[in-house]
Amino acid sequence: MCDNKNRICPVEKADSLDTRFRRWFQNPEKILKPYIKEGMTVLDLGCGPGFFSVELAKMVGSSGKLIATDLQKGMLEKLKEKIKGTQLENRITLYKCEEDKIGLTENVDFVLTFYVIHEVSDQDKLFTEIETILKPNGQILIVEPPFHVSKSAFENTIQKAKAVGFTEVKRPNVLFNKAVILRKKS
Repeated sequence: MCDNKNRICPVEKADSLDTRFRRWFQNPEKILKPYIKEGMTVLDLGCGPGFFSVELAKMVGSSGKLIATDLQKGMLEKLKEKIKGTQLENRITLYKCEEDKIGLTENVDFVLTFYVIHEVSDQDKLFTEIETILKPNGQILIVEPPFHVSKSAFENTIQKAKAVGFTEVKRPNVLFNKAVILRKKS
């Protein structure tokens, strides 16, 4: 999703993205439970090694689907190994996106972008593509890190999403982070 490789967490550091310590501060179930229902189709954009993907797959249940996408094949391989031989293997579709587009044609109910948007060089293009992927009234959760993304940069990101047609629903409290839920207009 980004042509600036220095802004993307390298696969070699993937283990630092999936730790008990992080789970204590950023509990996937606690963060996502208000938005994810059984039977949904969810896109985990920039899934990395699957920190949120595993919990999302559990939450959508056997009638739902999770599409885990990442720019780096190595991240998808780590997630593939994590779910190998489990019931989640049938719920998760691994998908390698391109540097400048997601490339999905399937419509989804919800998009998670956790620590991703700041890595994208053309946010306008990204939000336009997300708008075409989301079903009517679908939602996107954007969470950005406190030190990489200034308040003004975060507000600018929200304005770009609104310009495409998203409306702000709420600003959930995600400890130490900047977060917003946006909805696609019906």
